[in-house]
Amino acid sequence: MRSTRTSATAPHRRGRRTVLAAAGLVAALALTATACGGSGEDEANDKPDATASRAAESDGGGFRIPSDIADKLKEHGIDADKWKDGGWKDWDRDKWLSEAKDFVNPVIEGHWKPERMRSAEEAEKTVSTKDAAASQGISDPEPAPVRAEAEKTPYHDNAAPVGKVFFDSPEGPSVCSGTVVKDVNHPGRSNLVWTAGHCVHAGGNGGWYRNLVFVPAYNDLGKSEADLAGASASEVAPYGNWWADWASTSNGWIQGGSESGGDGAPYDYAVLHVKPEQGAKSLEETVGAALDVDFSAPSAAEAGSMGAWGYPAAPPYNGLQMFKCLDAPGRFSLSPNLPTMYRIGCTMTGGSSGGGWFRAVDGKTVLVSNTSIGPTDNTWLAGPQLGEDAEKLYQNMSRTYGGQ
Repeated sequence: MRSTRTSATAPHRRGRRTVLAAAGLVAALALTATACGGSGEDEANDKPDATASRAAESDGGGFRIPSDIADKLKEHGIDADKWKDGGWKDWDRDKWLSEAKDFVNPVIEGHWKPERMRSAEEAEKTVSTKDAAASQGISDPEPAPVRAEAEKTPYHDNAAPVGKVFFDSPEGPSVCSGTVVKDVNHPGRSNLVWTAGHCVHAGGNGGWYRNLVFVPAYNDLGKSEADLAGASASEVAPYGNWWADWASTSNGWIQGGSESGGDGAPYDYAVLHVKPEQGAKSLEETVGAALDVDFSAPSAAEAGSMGAWGYPAAPPYNGLQMFKCLDAPGRFSLSPNLPTMYRIGCTMTGGSSGGGWFRAVDGKTVLVSNTSIGPTDNTWLAGPQLGEDAEKLYQNMSRTYGGQ
């Protein structure tokens, strides 16, 4: 899904990012299974799981929606069989479930085939120039653009926790980015994925998106569109497809999020609990890596350099390769009444939304934010500070669903 975009304003450049800081961060943020603190099992877990890959190729024949999910659909007047057979395409306002307790995402095996993944697009979002101008005085000067750098392949060796989030919206198949994060209450066995709130919920004027799935190390070898034309599911999704059986985002996003980001932008974060289409191993065990989440919400001045990872899908990118940007963050807010966000220079476009922002703490890589909004000229990105409310959301997800 496209990062929220603001109309371009007169550029203000800051020169405080140094080459040395960026170079040091590159070394610190080697997102390998070892650097990220993998599950501790043997080296085989650092490589794509063949069983998970084959599961992704299933055509879903004979699949049945679990009775508890069928009952939940029924509570809202939705027939489970009709939902599986295409009823989910009904985005009627009365049937678009929106409350936190309303999330329903039954697995439809074979739904996300490689060609459907390639067709997924980011959804446009814009913020008015007036709203952007209101941030002046709170925000630091606009950062100089930082050219996104392609991640090295294979991705499972260089950025194992990073992947793509696919979902269906009223506009059609859509895409974001996400990160495997550790589950503090279930060490070594996490099934949690961090992303943006606008990648799972439409905000105040809509509800939950549907058919949410996470694909770690998507297109692991970074193949071109032409080379992927005849690719198997295992080449596109080396660890298989991981469906969200629960999603949580902030009340701030559910109530205040909008097509323009709105007042929900500083609360634009979400956590997914996922499960494989088939198989019993956890996501962390399968991928071999997961990141801790830093909920200390350091100020931009205290945070040091940050790196943003994701799969930009809007031109000049096509969503098939993973990119990253490294910069020292500044402050950004759309309103004096809203919490301050982080902002870094970055040329990544839509599709990178939800991708993790990382920093190094005592030599350890941690997730500190996620991509939320940016301007139409694709020169910078902004992400929320993750504090007490974000930690409560994460802990509730972990305690309620983490052991499942």
